[in-house]
Amino acid sequence: MLLPARVKYRKVHRGRRTGVATQGNDLAFGEFGLQASEAAWMSNRQIEAARRVMTRFVRRGGQVFIRVFPDKSVTKKPAETRMGSGKGAPEGWVAVIKPGRVLFEMGGVTPEMAKRAFQLAAYKLPMKTRTLGIKSGVKAAVDVKIKGPAEVKPGEGVEGIAGAIAAPTAGGAAAAPAARGPKAAPGAAPTMKAAPGAAPKAAAAPKAAAAAKPAKGGGKK
Repeated sequence: MLLPARVKYRKVHRGRRTGVATQGNDLAFGEFGLQASEAAWMSNRQIEAARRVMTRFVRRGGQVFIRVFPDKSVTKKPAETRMGSGKGAPEGWVAVIKPGRVLFEMGGVTPEMAKRAFQLAAYKLPMKTRTLGIKSGVKAAVDVKIKGPAEVKPGEGVEGIAGAIAAPTAGGAAAAPAARGPKAAPGAAPTMKAAPGAAPKAAAAPKAAAAAKPAKGGGKK
């Protein structure tokens, strides 16, 4: 278990746990982290229990980083002792945890394994926690921006896109479709439409009569 090798004073004041963590509140070594959501004292036994359950779950497949150290001594007076007689004897070591402090980090594992390992470790801790670097399926889908076809604004033509809006004509109005004339009678020769702006052609001359065939009774002279 973790404990300091040497300290300046055997007994320290209890102190206060107000405010939030201003240092050690982001990822520094691993890809995923377990962050505290409330203040608490975290003993060295709890740190070791959380480390063991995470290491056993990943089966030495990843790397676990411990971001806290129990450097504060906690004292306790024996049971059935009268008031006074000074401060009690040191009993254990704790780490002062404030909201936002990163407790553990993990790397070299999948997000699913890290999430489950942190969940098992959170059962051993005396405070509420949250994970860092692990996105849920709904949030990950929202973060991915799906790009669709470009929107066509009114008055802008787009080449290569079926159904694109055509640019308006110089007159300001779209050209009206050409009027259709009366249908030709069945069996009649089809008529050729004149090009717009061209002069009308003269009526075609009737075909010349076929040359008369020579008489059958004509002989050589």
